[in-house]
Amino acid sequence: MNKFLLAPSIIAADFSRIAEETAAVESAGADWIHVDVMDGHFVPTITVGPLFVESLRRVCKLPLDVHLMISEPEKHIESFAKAGADNITVHAETCPDLPRIIEKIKTLGCAAGVTLNPATPVSAIDSALPLVDLVLVMSVVPGFSGQKFMPETIGKAEEIRATLNALRSSARLEVDGGINAETLPLMQRAGADVFVAGNAVFKHPQGSGAGARALKDIALS
Repeated sequence: MNKFLLAPSIIAADFSRIAEETAAVESAGADWIHVDVMDGHFVPTITVGPLFVESLRRVCKLPLDVHLMISEPEKHIESFAKAGADNITVHAETCPDLPRIIEKIKTLGCAAGVTLNPATPVSAIDSALPLVDLVLVMSVVPGFSGQKFMPETIGKAEEIRATLNALRSSARLEVDGGINAETLPLMQRAGADVFVAGNAVFKHPQGSGAGARALKDIALS
């Protein structure tokens, strides 16, 4: 298992060139493609759904890391699994019974993740931590791309990493929000091993391939 993974956030890509953009980051060393699903309810923005994931699956060889920023995710998990998701991550804020949702994701053949917003305490995911395959720490308030990294989330990542180590868990610790050449090392030192990056990859002045390569080099240095 690779120690550090880069997961470019496809929402920041040029949708008119989605196959080309995906191929560019894959060639540059990206490990996963991160897909932010937003419903206009749990977060203010509306992005994509299962049909997009199904189309992306046809042009992408990398694992699809689907992050459900939606209300009532249990109603949609099966659709995203059938569409080709490899990982499905749900928010603690939308799941009163996290262990049940995690088990459902696993029965559909996907890796199961849990995430929490910056203001949500780590205790909100205590019941899920022994069960999950990954934990996603949001380092911005979800809903919009291009936000500034919140330094106070470094401590949250450190706390979760310590808890996972105490549980002897092999779960990945993923971070998302304002991840770039300056903030990636901060979260890496905090214990993160999967880095989601949108604008730092797809808005790179030399193109998305160069953006992905630069961040992957930093993660592995």
